[in-house]
This record gives sequence, structure tokens and C-alpha cells, in this order.
Amino acid sequence: MNVFDCAIKIEEETREYYEGLKEEAMEPEMKMLFSMLAASEEEHKSRLLRLKKRMEGGAVTGLNHGACSFRPLLSQRELLDECERDPNLYRFAVENEERDIRFYEELAAAAPDRKTRRTLKVLAAEERRHLEKIENIYSFVETPRTYLEWGEFSNLREL
Repeated sequence: MNVFDCAIKIEEETREYYEGLKEEAMEPEMKMLFSMLAASEEEHKSRLLRLKKRMEGGAVTGLNHGACSFRPLLSQRELLDECERDPNLYRFAVENEERDIRFYEELAAAAPDRKTRRTLKVLAAEERRHLEKIENIYSFVETPRTYLEWGEFSNLREL
């Protein structure tokens, strides 16, 4: 299997996972979060498709389908149960993205030639960019709960 096809397959499976979580979630905030994460995965898939076209000659082949599948740390039900105890899903999403980055970096380290190594490093860099986007999504969703107004803009005391 081509490494780009592998990466695209993982993104599709991750999007489906987040969409399933969105359907199962009861809280509107969680539904919005999972919806945004699913949309992010779809956008990431589109970027990978464009990257695949641009770098067609540098694709690694020979990956088996087992290596190219999204393996969540928790099932959807387990994750939703965990949300009730600890609503901070940030760690879960970050760990999944970091695992993808390590996957491409390990493949790059074992790559037999420079062109293959370069392609895999580009994919790892793309995953890092996607991780940053996920961090921004969490920041956006969490902002209403973490916002602290500066004292100078409040009416705590008149001068």
C-alpha cells in the first residue's frame, strides 16, 4: 500500500470515529467539539490528497493494511464514559496525533533511500501541522470556560 493511501485511510477512519462520537455525545459542547474534529480530519485528508498529487514519485509502497488503520486508544463508548469523569479530551486527541507522527518518523528512519525518507518526513511535518490545528480547536472550545477578564476592564472598583 502507498504511504499516502495509508495516511488518507487513517484520516478517513479517524473522521468516522469522531463522527460516531458526535452522534453518541449528549452535551452540545461535546457534539460541537467532535464535529469540529471530524471536519479537521476531512480537511487534513484533502491536504494529503493534494500532497499525494504533488509528490507522486516519492511514495513509499509495501505497507500492509494492518499498519494503515486508525487504532484509537479507547473505543467510542469508553471515551464517552471517560468524558463524564474527565471532560478534558485534549490528551486523547493529542496522543493519537503524536502516535501518527511517530509512525511516519519511524518509517523515515528505516527508509532505504533519501527520496523515501524525505516523503515520510513531509508526512510527519503535515501531521505536526494538523496537531497544531487540533490544539487550536481545543483552545477555541475551552475559551469560554477559561476566560478571565482583566481587572482593568472590569468595574470592580471605580478610580
